Amino acid sequence: MLYFSKLRITLVSLVSIFFIFIAASNFQNPEDSFISKKINLGLDLQGGSYLLLEIDNEPVEIQKLQNTTTVIRNFLKDKKITFNDLRIEDKKIIFSIPNDNIELVQSFFLDKESDINPYYFQYKSHQFDVNIQDNEFTLTLSKYGLIEIKTSSQDQAIEIVRRRVDEVGTNEPNILKRGNNRILVELPGLDDPMRIKSLLGKTANLTFRFVTQNNNDTFGTEMLQFEDGTSEAMVSKRIILNGENLLDAQPQMNNQTNETVVSFTLDRVGAKRFGKATSTGIGKQLAIVLDGKIVSAPVIRDTIASGNGQISGNFTFQSATDLALLLRSGALPAPLNIIEERTVGPDLGQDSINAGVIALMIGFLLVIIFMFVKYRIFGLIANITLLINLFFLVGILTLFEATLTLPGIAGIILTVGMAVDANVLIFERIKEECKKEKNNIIAFDTGYVKSKTAIIDANITTLIAAVILFFMGSGPVKGFSVTLAIGIFTTLFSVYFIARMLTGLYVVRNKEKTELI
Repeated sequence: MLYFSKLRITLVSLVSIFFIFIAASNFQNPEDSFISKKINLGLDLQGGSYLLLEIDNEPVEIQKLQNTTTVIRNFLKDKKITFNDLRIEDKKIIFSIPNDNIELVQSFFLDKESDINPYYFQYKSHQFDVNIQDNEFTLTLSKYGLIEIKTSSQDQAIEIVRRRVDEVGTNEPNILKRGNNRILVELPGLDDPMRIKSLLGKTANLTFRFVTQNNNDTFGTEMLQFEDGTSEAMVSKRIILNGENLLDAQPQMNNQTNETVVSFTLDRVGAKRFGKATSTGIGKQLAIVLDGKIVSAPVIRDTIASGNGQISGNFTFQSATDLALLLRSGALPAPLNIIEERTVGPDLGQDSINAGVIALMIGFLLVIIFMFVKYRIFGLIANITLLINLFFLVGILTLFEATLTLPGIAGIILTVGMAVDANVLIFERIKEECKKEKNNIIAFDTGYVKSKTAIIDANITTLIAAVILFFMGSGPVKGFSVTLAIGIFTTLFSVYFIARMLTGLYVVRNKEKTELI
């Protein structure tokens, strides 16, 4: 019925006032507002950088094959099974064994409880596909083995990227998965995109190794260039310690040489290894290698047992700060390549805001005029409801501290049209009921009841489309679907609680009039 109890009127009024207050906090100075929550502006409105990174998983695959080769070698030795020519060739592990051990070794690889060839129960597949020809075994990473490697690599990379971005101090970064080998990074309000590109483009794989002149080193040797590109040195492949043993790294000024350095602190295991290496390597050069290039190669003068050290290399304070940041955040599991980049200036973002607000104001004004001309006092009620509906929508977005994008503004504008559509359906239905029913209260109440099915059906179909857009679409499309979905719920609430309440109050007081609508 059109009669509303005082309790219901009070509750609806309080809810409306609450959301109006929440929405209004977006237009107040943060220091003067009682509520700290606000709507965040997206990249297209605030300006900033958009980067799409692709993970180069080839080094990870090769590392996995190398590790598995070591495991297989140790496994066969433990089982006292002779093997020949264990090698990696074209991303395959190949080895030969005597004919009388083929079935035994095959069972080790194909067993679901195998330690050297894990079985994925969710995929019903092993990590490696095993092919046996004569007495030669060939192991190739299976389809699902590659998926697991890529997924693991992506998860690790996202965590490292998030640490690096957070250290820079970017406001509200958006870091998302794209497929199983790409990462989307949105950095609203970023002033220096070149710096973040430099930070994300470095793997930050830190190792400490001895410089050697012996080509026959037990662990092997390789020629590495210094970071400045002026010279190169031969270093042992034996890794004394790596970035995993690092606890902290900070830029500092060396008071003796008056140059910027990066001081680092090692964990207990790293300090023990470092102390042992420096005690036995006095007089040798210790190469500090970052991403395959020598940062510096100081001569060890004394044992360093404290677990503290310094990296020098003609750093500026900014480059030393960035290196310390990279070392603190950890090494990426694989290199990242920037395959797409966009930068939106703050002026362009402000232009987008202005254009969106103007479009919303024009649409809102035209709707108000049409509704008032068409339905007079009830058009005015619909317009008041429409305004409160917008406050509801903005208030809910504020409570969740949602990020508003340009497509999100389009969703708000569409909500205005849908809210009016519901009121038009109701009022037209009421007109039909008034022709058949002399009692205005019954006619209005019947109009609301009979139009409910059509309105709910229309909004449910739109909500289904919004849900599909959210799960299938990208970032901007998701922003549109979120505002549209929230707008559907606020529209139904405002139409059947606020508009119906205001309409009921007016009709009850003017029930004797012959033509109310």
